[in-house]
Amino acid sequence: MKDVVIAEGKTSTEAIEKGLKELNCKKEDVEIKILENEEKRSFFSILEPRVVKVELTLKKEKEQKEKKTKELKNENIKPEDIEKCKIAVEDFLKTFTNQVKELEYVINKKDNSIYVEIKGDNSSKLIGYRGETIKALQTILSAIGNKNLENRVRVLVDIGGYKEKREETLKELAKKLEKTVKRNGKKIILEPMSSYERKIIHTELQNSKFVTTHSIGEEPRRRIVIEKR
Repeated sequence: MKDVVIAEGKTSTEAIEKGLKELNCKKEDVEIKILENEEKRSFFSILEPRVVKVELTLKKEKEQKEKKTKELKNENIKPEDIEKCKIAVEDFLKTFTNQVKELEYVINKKDNSIYVEIKGDNSSKLIGYRGETIKALQTILSAIGNKNLENRVRVLVDIGGYKEKREETLKELAKKLEKTVKRNGKKIILEPMSSYERKIIHTELQNSKFVTTHSIGEEPRRRIVIEKR
């Protein structure tokens, strides 16, 4: 049985339906990627047949592969590598917080990962627009912590509980958009989101009786589409 298929149609809906028939599954069982969008047509191609290509990947298969990959990576991480990563991150944060007043941090080791929580009166300045500064800081700390390590240790950063608040905001947004699509029947394409944020929306609506979700586009401008079931 195939795990991935590429299907074609005059519209994305037609292409997706063909792909689902080939995989013999439902829309909620796959992750959909638009390879060629019907909206991207030049003046010179206007007389050519309209073709949309989509790639459908079975979610369970993809999730299992990703899970196995993560498990293998985690198994290969040595305790001394995690400790080295923690020390390097802590050394940087000591210098960093000395330059920015009223900032505190806590570093914990869990599940072969390093968790950094930054708090304080000035911590909100480090969040950035929709967490962009958090992502940048996380990238920096990850690079510092993993320098010269044989196996990469995951470094996760949160500031003032932002991620938990953002998750609740996205869940509320998902429910509101579900009602909107259910009411007017028109699909909604969200603005680009990170894979972490897209997963929250997908998970919140995966059991919806009224709408389905899939992602389109390429990183870092990948978007979620919510449409009527």
